[in-house]
Amino acid sequence: MSPFLDLPARGGKPRERGLTHVLDRGLSVAEVDGLVEVAGGAVDIVKLGWGTALATANLASKLERYSAHGIPVVLGGTLTELAIRQDRVEQMVAWLHELGIVHVEVSDGTIELEPERKLALIARLAAEFRVFSEVGSKDAAKVMAPYRWVEQIAAELDAGAWKVIAEARESGTVGLYRADGEPRMGLIDEIAHGVDVERMIFEAPRKEQQVFLLKRFGSEVNLGNIAPDEVLSLETLRLGLRSDTLSSVKR
Repeated sequence: MSPFLDLPARGGKPRERGLTHVLDRGLSVAEVDGLVEVAGGAVDIVKLGWGTALATANLASKLERYSAHGIPVVLGGTLTELAIRQDRVEQMVAWLHELGIVHVEVSDGTIELEPERKLALIARLAAEFRVFSEVGSKDAAKVMAPYRWVEQIAAELDAGAWKVIAEARESGTVGLYRADGEPRMGLIDEIAHGVDVERMIFEAPRKEQQVFLLKRFGSEVNLGNIAPDEVLSLETLRLGLRSDTLSSVKR
């Protein structure tokens, strides 16, 4: 931290708040090392997007590098959804243990999953993993009332989720946001009123979305779906080192 500027406090890792949840869409091992060299202290967890863990040729070596850098990894919720659809959840659990992965994401943004079954799965996995659950659909045509978001989030936290991810996709055009990327402010305010925002991760792939959430909740808001090459940019926004947040980030 700067010896001469008054900047927002940032807790050391592992953090419970102020998380930067990074989306790895297919990094090489060299790119992992480059990310850590530039902004490793700001990376709290990395998600191997979608089903890339099953398609990439460097899974083992990449997991080894993230582990060596002390950065936990979670696989994309799409894999969990496919395991649910094919009734392969226990096989997925065994594979995660083989890989040494201790986080898991439970989502239903693509498949239809009864709420009771989702809650039971969260509770089952929470006995062995740190669970991220995700609320919100990947289908822009499916708009859920804000009170239903709050009910689902609260129920999934009660079931054992460590953090609940509010859906936006990597495009930032669904869930929390309208098709043009504008935040659904009423929805976000309802979530903030109904649940502890420190238990939330708000997906915010676009800079303007990050700025909005930092201004709304302060520098220690948890943000997700951050591109690797945007991690340092986000950290400067958190610290008020960019004009967008220089005078507005809570210190």
